[in-house]
Amino acid sequence: MDDTIHYYTRNAEQLADQYDSLDFEQVHRDWLDLIPTDGLVLDVGAGSGRDARYLADRGLTVYAVEPADGIRERAQQYHPNPSVHWINDSLPELKHVQRHATKFDLILLSAVWMHIAPSSRQRAFRKLSSLLKPNGNMVISLRHGASPDTRTMHPVSADELKQYAQQQGLSFRLLNARDDQLGRQDVAWETVLLTLPDDGRGAFPLIRNIVINDSKSSTYKVALLRTLLRIAEGHPGAVLERTKSHIVLPMGLVSLYWLKLYKPLVDTFGMHQGGSGKLGFVKANGWETLTSYSPNDFYIGRCIFDSDEATSVYRTLKDIASTIKNMPAKYITLPGTKDEIFQVELNRSHAPKDSLVLDFEFLKSLGTFYVPRAIWDVLTNYSVWIEPALVNEWVSLMEGYNREHPSAYTKLDYFNALQWENPERSTRRVRERVDALADVDCCWSGRSLNKNAFAIDHAFPFARWPNNDLWNLLPTQKKINENKSDKLPTRQRLTQSRAYILEWWQQAWDSNQREFFTQANFALPDLTPTNTNYNDVFEALTVQRDRIKQIQQLRDW
Repeated sequence: MDDTIHYYTRNAEQLADQYDSLDFEQVHRDWLDLIPTDGLVLDVGAGSGRDARYLADRGLTVYAVEPADGIRERAQQYHPNPSVHWINDSLPELKHVQRHATKFDLILLSAVWMHIAPSSRQRAFRKLSSLLKPNGNMVISLRHGASPDTRTMHPVSADELKQYAQQQGLSFRLLNARDDQLGRQDVAWETVLLTLPDDGRGAFPLIRNIVINDSKSSTYKVALLRTLLRIAEGHPGAVLERTKSHIVLPMGLVSLYWLKLYKPLVDTFGMHQGGSGKLGFVKANGWETLTSYSPNDFYIGRCIFDSDEATSVYRTLKDIASTIKNMPAKYITLPGTKDEIFQVELNRSHAPKDSLVLDFEFLKSLGTFYVPRAIWDVLTNYSVWIEPALVNEWVSLMEGYNREHPSAYTKLDYFNALQWENPERSTRRVRERVDALADVDCCWSGRSLNKNAFAIDHAFPFARWPNNDLWNLLPTQKKINENKSDKLPTRQRLTQSRAYILEWWQQAWDSNQREFFTQANFALPDLTPTNTNYNDVFEALTVQRDRIKQIQQLRDW
């Protein structure tokens, strides 16, 4: 890197003339509409100051970072501008920038990333993302092509930046590729746009701080946030109460999701919390009696008729509730304070005498969990960016716990164990129901199904909204399912298929209404816990369809 910096100093005049021969709007035309109307800009690798001057002329205050003395001093001498503050600093440290304790509305790295050694990039990206204001944008241009001189230029890729964005909770967008503006045939460019989402109330930065910056001696904090995110995304109907400041969840539902998240980890790795021994909720008369079960066995609406299993599940969920109250909920606090963000109230409850149903009444009998409304809204609306950051942090924590035995497990092992439910396995019950019925019609076309060649479709694509509830699984013809793929049905298509879907629900689940309606009432908006009307479920399904479309912008089908 030092040799590259020296090259820019030795050839300052030539390089500055080359950069200044191109206009800002010519080089950065793909994102001109994203330039803020006011605020602070960080221009890293500012070179001749061309971009810094343009942005300053737009009314912005620019911190121009340039480590090469020659080209920086030339820019200061030839083009002084009171709105451009020059700083002698460099990646990956940015020590002097960090000391300013400033957050930026826009961070620009134009023709810089290829100079950063691959071994330093993750650290550099982490530094840069920490300097973004909520709703701020970071623009990184990627140069593809060999170095024409003694400057060091490493290969770059947009996929690498996408991975870093997931780790840091940033949204990622790849803009159009373009040819070199100087006419060099062996050089091409890509531009990546990264954004720190903001809900306007500061909840997203707070969550991001807990995930990325907060001290953690265990995986509990990350697990609780991912538990709440999964509920917010998948079960908007689970809210017991909404106030101006909080939403209230049944504590049993929080425990159930915690169980589903930790089960594959404990089964695969034995999961210890660093040097603190066993996980606090793994007890001999509860969790350890459920080793033969998979995460998919614990689903909302399930009826457990075996009294021993019912008691084991009850004790396990109760142990988890106690752990959550006394550990992550107690230690997740507002930055710089001891004020707890989440509140937990546990109820006195009794083990079931015979059977147990994982329904609304049971799940709320264990207590209540209070989530600040702003945080709930962020978990609902920004899950697509938050969850990858949670998973990456969880994996990093587990890697740290196992450093004494680095060959025991790989990062891929941890990622695999943290994957959510397997859709192939979850369609088995519905397939068996189709096989058991005399005649079943396709829920999208109304035509009779061929029992030897049919598919089970997730009405809302599982890859983008993982839900295996009975109401979301629809038998369909194979060709239709292949054509639909991961697209979202339009409102018009849902309306056209309404009679077919209602007929299937009644035909398949009239004998199992308790499970069907429990799942639907938890997962879909605007349904009461006691609803038993199929038409109301369909209306709620169309509302949820609009919500998913708004949040995830899926392709229509």
